[in-house]
Amino acid sequence: MNIRRENFDTLETRSADQRVADLAHALPEQLERARLAPGLSRHLGEFDPQAITTPAALAQLPVLRKSELGEAQAGSPPLGGLAPLTVDRFEHVFQSPGPIYEPGRTTPDWWRMGRFLHAAGIGAGDIVHNCFSYHFVPAGQMFESGARSVGATVFPAGTGQTELQVRAAADIGSTAYAGTPDYLKVILDKADEMGVRLSFARAVVGGGALFPSLREEYAERGITCLQCYATADLGNIAYETLGADGAPIEGMVVDEGVIVEIVRPGTGDPVPEGEVGEIVVTSLNPDYPLIRFATGDMSAVLPGASPCGRTNMRIKGWMGRADQTTKIKGMFVRPEQVAAFVSRHEEVARARVIATREDEKDVMTVRIETRAANPALYESSLMDTLKLRGKVELVPPGSLPNDGKVIEDQRSYD
Repeated sequence: MNIRRENFDTLETRSADQRVADLAHALPEQLERARLAPGLSRHLGEFDPQAITTPAALAQLPVLRKSELGEAQAGSPPLGGLAPLTVDRFEHVFQSPGPIYEPGRTTPDWWRMGRFLHAAGIGAGDIVHNCFSYHFVPAGQMFESGARSVGATVFPAGTGQTELQVRAAADIGSTAYAGTPDYLKVILDKADEMGVRLSFARAVVGGGALFPSLREEYAERGITCLQCYATADLGNIAYETLGADGAPIEGMVVDEGVIVEIVRPGTGDPVPEGEVGEIVVTSLNPDYPLIRFATGDMSAVLPGASPCGRTNMRIKGWMGRADQTTKIKGMFVRPEQVAAFVSRHEEVARARVIATREDEKDVMTVRIETRAANPALYESSLMDTLKLRGKVELVPPGSLPNDGKVIEDQRSYD
């Protein structure tokens, strides 16, 4: 396999002194832009942007949580006054569960995914089979813009219709897959069933955990699979890279377009290096300057620079949620969604969503405390509120654990 060794740009290999100097210039500029967004300016309060030139100084500003973003948008739709541009200045507006609205632009690699694809060895001559959704959410556009930035051709596959996915990948000669970690296995298994040989050599995945056993299965099929950590609000945050031997390196390198802090959950206080905490991100995107945005995801800083030669901070990757919000099948399931389901049914006392793994795929089981006997009674409203299909198990009232959990993740991340 031909792995591209050169760097995406010179930002990736800056010295520590150069990073400090560049940040001292870029951070005050971005904070000045943030003050042009009325909702964000109110949230940040009074401060002197020119005095905030380091991550330590940045930590003095308040954290912006996802729930606050939703509240701001409800009060001032659709973007909550959190962008310096009005919504009609953006080429796209997307909707994620909540609902939360995110802007998007068609300027080159606006979400900065190209750096990740380049690190995975994808570039000119590759055909990317993009199985991220193009419907409502920005994931499909995020990876398409990244693929274009590295000179690759894109097949906008989206999700579903697996037999057609296999046929298209074979006919076109797709060399790289982009999508959730699980769905590539679905396509490969279907191709085996159909007796079709596919040409995937690389896979870039996100939207869910890449379990070691699944990565190993792909490797056995000759596919090098790397994952990134990205969100609809922030774009690419961190990404895996390859070593000289073509194997994935431990941890994720932080993207050059963001500042990442690891803080004690529920606070904005940075934790010591190596301690697990919540990921807080400041975006340097001038169009959408989210400042100290708390992702709700957990990670820790890895010491030292990556053996791949990139010099930015490394994090261990996704290590669970700071709250009970859990990603299942690439979609977030939130406690408020479970509460919305329970409120629809007077006879339901409590409900508990359980995430497990079967045959290398996410499985969602919903246990419902009720005296009803027919699980089909709840399938429609579960789909309406959770936006996912899953198994329904009816249990007697009072039988669920009294531990405050409404979402339980039983998957192993070892």
